[in-house]
Amino acid sequence: MAQVPARPHRSGGLLNRQRLGASYEARARRWLERKGLRFLAANAHLPGGEIDLIMTQGHTIVFVEVRYRRNSLYGGAVASVTHAKQQKLLRAARSWLARHNGSFDTVDCRFDVLAFTGDEAEWIVDAFTLNR
Repeated sequence: MAQVPARPHRSGGLLNRQRLGASYEARARRWLERKGLRFLAANAHLPGGEIDLIMTQGHTIVFVEVRYRRNSLYGGAVASVTHAKQQKLLRAARSWLARHNGSFDTVDCRFDVLAFTGDEAEWIVDAFTLNR
């Protein structure tokens, strides 16, 4: 019987991207905690999508999308939070709130983006809402 040659292990690209994403999410969490926000959850997988960080600032629940781009050649990290991505985040947040006996009508919440483009961090408070 002939031997089947082993395929080279090629998951390095995906693994490296996942590690890079995890490192920037951890960096974002530390950065936001230094700004006074309190951590609730990370990588919340919900119907509709995933929320990178869920924090509080006072009585406000803050859903945070963390983005990283090596450079601004294609618009930078902020530009990568498209309308479609915003809609996914809104659906996921609605699910998270429902699981915690809340809704957009009963809980003070907002959507922030913490974008890293190269070595620059940009925190966009209230980056989008239900109506925009």
